[in-house]
Amino acid sequence: MLNKVAILLLAAACATAAQAKVDATQAARLGQELTPLGGERAGNASGSIPPWTGGITAPPAGYTPGMHHLDPFAADKEAYRVNAQNLAQYRDLLTPGTQALLQENPDFYLRVFPSRRSASLPQRIYDATRFNAEHAELIADGNGIQGAAAGTPFPIPQNGLEVIWNHITRYRGEQLHMVTNQAAVLASGSYNLLKMERDAYFVYGREGMSPQDLNNTLFFYRYTVVAPSKLAGSALLVQETIDQVLATRRAWRFNRGDRRVRRLPSLAYESAQPDTYGLATADTVDVYNGAPDRYEWKLIGKREMLVPYNSYQVHQKGLPYERILGAKTLNPELLRYEPHRVWVVEASLRTGYSHPFAKRRFYLDEDSWQILASDLYDAQGKLIRAQEVHPVNYYDVPMVSSTVEALYDFEGHRYFVDGLDNNEPMYDFRANLNPRDFTPQALRRDGN
Repeated sequence: MLNKVAILLLAAACATAAQAKVDATQAARLGQELTPLGGERAGNASGSIPPWTGGITAPPAGYTPGMHHLDPFAADKEAYRVNAQNLAQYRDLLTPGTQALLQENPDFYLRVFPSRRSASLPQRIYDATRFNAEHAELIADGNGIQGAAAGTPFPIPQNGLEVIWNHITRYRGEQLHMVTNQAAVLASGSYNLLKMERDAYFVYGREGMSPQDLNNTLFFYRYTVVAPSKLAGSALLVQETIDQVLATRRAWRFNRGDRRVRRLPSLAYESAQPDTYGLATADTVDVYNGAPDRYEWKLIGKREMLVPYNSYQVHQKGLPYERILGAKTLNPELLRYEPHRVWVVEASLRTGYSHPFAKRRFYLDEDSWQILASDLYDAQGKLIRAQEVHPVNYYDVPMVSSTVEALYDFEGHRYFVDGLDNNEPMYDFRANLNPRDFTPQALRRDGN
């Protein structure tokens, strides 16, 4: 007789998705008129978006691993600015969240530069994506995937769920050690930095992985607070599953006060994300993460928009954090926006569930599947928060990921920023990590 776990696994494997893998004819478009990840290889008709020609394939002159990444486009000239005065001219190219930032903050503006389609990934990720196009499927009513262990699972997406899974599973390297700071900037402009050491070990996307090897595991993650001294030593551990309905995310918290490791009963959906001053829910970390089951997902389509991109200036080494953190917004003089095509996906809260964000709209880069921005609405349809991701190509990997993320609270006139690393050692993408470093026992050992 099958036990309960076996029955659940069998049900998940047999569940069908409304749309899934594509046929060989469609898959053959990858690497031809489509990029290896499924973006449009060609530029747009006006020329404001150029063709994709492989992205950054070599670091700029003078760069050596371990440095903060030099700006390959430092010689680019600003094309124009968008502000509250000329907003009407560019409204169709901006997210509602970006429009609100401009309208509510007269000193905020967008510095728009020529579009550089700089996204690139290792060839093995492109190869895996080509395989996935004909084999990957949504399972368990869209709460999991099968048939993929690396690469973009749905490079030619048929629905909103497939698009959001492309973001959740996007390539972020294999392991990573980093030291970053985060802050909640209050309406007064005051803030305190929280400094953390962070480690991540990615299972999905790891070289040599097969779908059978994943064991429903996406990645392992932990952080330890370094400063301020009154919080130093507190830590969080996460074991991230792929299908979080079948097996929920496992999380533990080490409290330096009583020096005990406690299992968190829930770190998902609308629960507060620790150490974010109440500004971030668990599922706004990385803009969206976790199970998609509480929302209905709609693929709106693809749009040309002005979005953060190639944000090397705000990434530069030695930049004082007080210069980055403005009173109401990030310092616009350090931010770069470009014209790019983005996938637009809307998530509407299902009947019977509660969440402060009843509707969410996401804007995903066609070249990397990184979410670049999101709009967050309450149950009355009011825009209450917005997120912006300022990415770079970490060309020593290579991969596209954020250097700084900001979550703006329009009601509280405050914002939360994460990823400040300008005065810390640069990320180590070859850190000596293994799954044994991400257990409650390891958390307890390291905390004592």
